Amino acid sequence: MKAPTFKQKFQYWFDNYMSRGTGALIFALFVLSAIIIFVIAALVKITGSAPNDESLFQLAWMGLLRTLDSGTMGGDTGGFFFLLMMLVVTFGGIFVVSALIGIINNGLEDKLDELRKGRSAVLENDHTLILGWSTQVFTVISELVLANESRKSGAVIVILADQDKVEMEDEIADRIPDTKNTRVICRSGNPIDLTDLEIASPHTARSIIILAEGADPDTHIIKSVLAITNNPNRREEPYHIVTQIRDPKNMDVVKMLGVKDTVQPILTNDLIARVVAQTSRQSGLSIVYTELMNFGGDEIYFKQEPELSGKTYGEALEAYETSTLMGIRKADGSVAMNPGMDTRIQSGDHIFVIAEDDDKIKLTGIGRKQFDERLIQVSGAASRSKPERTLILGWNGSGATIIRELDNYVAKGSQVTIVSDIFELDKQIKLESGVLKNQKITVKEGDIRDREMLESLEATEYDHVIVLAYNHLEQQEADAITLITLLHLRDIAERDETPFSIISEMLDLRNRELAEAAKVDDFIVSEHLISLMMTQLSENAELLGVFNDMFDPEGAEIYLKPISDYVVTGEPVNFYTVTEAARRRGETAIGYRVMRESHDAEKAYGVHTNPKKSERVSYSPDDKVIVIADE
Repeated sequence: MKAPTFKQKFQYWFDNYMSRGTGALIFALFVLSAIIIFVIAALVKITGSAPNDESLFQLAWMGLLRTLDSGTMGGDTGGFFFLLMMLVVTFGGIFVVSALIGIINNGLEDKLDELRKGRSAVLENDHTLILGWSTQVFTVISELVLANESRKSGAVIVILADQDKVEMEDEIADRIPDTKNTRVICRSGNPIDLTDLEIASPHTARSIIILAEGADPDTHIIKSVLAITNNPNRREEPYHIVTQIRDPKNMDVVKMLGVKDTVQPILTNDLIARVVAQTSRQSGLSIVYTELMNFGGDEIYFKQEPELSGKTYGEALEAYETSTLMGIRKADGSVAMNPGMDTRIQSGDHIFVIAEDDDKIKLTGIGRKQFDERLIQVSGAASRSKPERTLILGWNGSGATIIRELDNYVAKGSQVTIVSDIFELDKQIKLESGVLKNQKITVKEGDIRDREMLESLEATEYDHVIVLAYNHLEQQEADAITLITLLHLRDIAERDETPFSIISEMLDLRNRELAEAAKVDDFIVSEHLISLMMTQLSENAELLGVFNDMFDPEGAEIYLKPISDYVVTGEPVNFYTVTEAARRRGETAIGYRVMRESHDAEKAYGVHTNPKKSERVSYSPDDKVIVIADE
């Protein structure tokens, strides 16, 4: 092989040096400038052509000034050789300065490009880390901003997603213009890549929220959890990770990955199905859940009350004026919503209450009679449940679970009719719904937007109508189908005097406002509800036990019942009286719903949780009391 020439070697060295970046180029220009200045100064000194016999240092200084400012040579006087040398150094300076400006400009552009890519490491502590990007991120950020308002030193949210950093920042600024005392930092990277993950500083985060994204979200989440918990740079302290899983088979996998950590996966399809099934039979329930899980109003807090030690749960119900007792967390960690009224509160137990803030949880008196006995209704015999007819329009992954959940509540002989344009849906339903005890299923094929088809179904003959979103479609397209269907249903309902409830699932929270024109009885914005729960858990991991008990079909659940069954209507009554009336039925009253406000978004659709107990309200027979009960 022919040996490389000196020219080739120099060219190779020069190419490698130039590729080192802005710093190396600036240093090269500095060296070149110094060589030019000192060579010219030395030539002038050696030839003795300096006009005033300046020293070598003075000549070098003169050369430096002409390098930086070419106009300096305009006042030069002296011999031809001296003027020629000053001209040379000036031309050298023009080249150096021009090159320097170009290099600095390119360096700044490269740095801005690097910042735009969001690849610089985050140096934060005690921040909330969000991995992934979906429409859920806006709800999560909004709720965290509200939760962080009480933090005097402010708070930080870091987002790492495989998206353009600037685009993420622009979308957040557009949807959440005021983040108050919370800073939001976006970084671009793949959450399942260990190198990219280090950019977001997961080892110093106080909690980590992993959002579902991609065609196979469960796999993405499992890999993200694995990248954190099995990270070679992991910290000694356990991580607090909140996420969501669609397939029940993957729940155990996620929990196995977090044996040393606090990993809290939410089974989304199962949760939404339960909410839809329960809300279809009692309108307003999803609003109650939303009120309990957002940070905009009252929240759920745990507190140890030594003064309640030895008292029964029933006695403690009226011990708070501005807080509402929900249940007890035993010393062993087990949680019980609405335990038996004679359950004793032990010294190691914690109560959990709905309150405006943790410092507002104050005992106002135990054992004092503050209710009005004459306004309490005598409990009558419970009415016998009748078979129900339910119409489900549309279909998604929650459908089969909704049917199974309904089977736990409805009477024997009930019917469910499902209408969808999904091919061979009847076979899928038979496979997924399992054996039903109380319901018979009928499946029909059709376009749920078709008015003629809806008329033929005789929707007014059903007790409940559920409109499910086609989540295999793009969000806006799916919600558009839902909105059209809802408008037809409401028009059909207004032409008929037979009352039936309409419950709908929406995918995008922004479309809820559009849907209000249809005057639907209730909406479940699935991703919004899941986002609220994840945010609550990221701030307080202990709430998982409460949420599990709240949504578990076994045991106590939240119900909206006619308030006329509890207290006299049409006469001012305080909530102490409502609480006592519920206690006598073995139930915990946590609020009420005023039905004349049921379509007013600014008044939370009439839902009032944790009302001030001494405040008197005159209820109408249509109003509801919100209780935690076994049935």
